[in-house]
Amino acid sequence: MINVNDENFKELVMDSAIPVLLDFWAPWCGPCRMISPIVEELAKEYEGKWLIAKCNVDEATEVPMKFGIRNIPTLLFFKGGELKDKLVGSTTKAAIKSKMETVE
Repeated sequence: MINVNDENFKELVMDSAIPVLLDFWAPWCGPCRMISPIVEELAKEYEGKWLIAKCNVDEATEVPMKFGIRNIPTLLFFKGGELKDKLVGSTTKAAIKSKMETVE
């Protein structure tokens, strides 16, 4: 799993040639731990087609602030360096895949 932070955000997310799913989470967040296995499954399923990464809000402050992340988990969907969609809160694999299909 790729970890995004304030230093590598532009390079990994904004400059990515493929769509990006960015999971904002924290180790103490129960719902984050619930969707983490789903995000990891999707990373394997979409390898090479999507960059699926995580951003720990306890370690990165600028990126969550830039996108107004107030609740976690929050999933942001990027394409061509542009924010295309988002999901906030615990969700299902089907809901995430549906959002990914609208972004592709």
